[in-house]
Amino acid sequence: MREDEILNLWKSGIDKNKLAEIYERRYNQQIKLIRSSVRHRHDGNFITNYQALFYIERVIYKYIKTPPTKQ
Repeated sequence: MREDEILNLWKSGIDKNKLAEIYERRYNQQIKLIRSSVRHRHDGNFITNYQALFYIERVIYKYIKTPPTKQ
């Protein structure tokens, strides 16, 4: 899930806790796919809801802190 996807969902009205759940689910699904092969069975770590919330809050805070660009 890219930053622009997160910001679009946040602007549409989804709160950050729900975004963290969505991000955590998608991230952990990708890790499961990577670990499904024998060669990569120990690669990557699953994340918790708190770690996902930390990432979501950092993306939103970075968006709020940057001044709007003039077109």
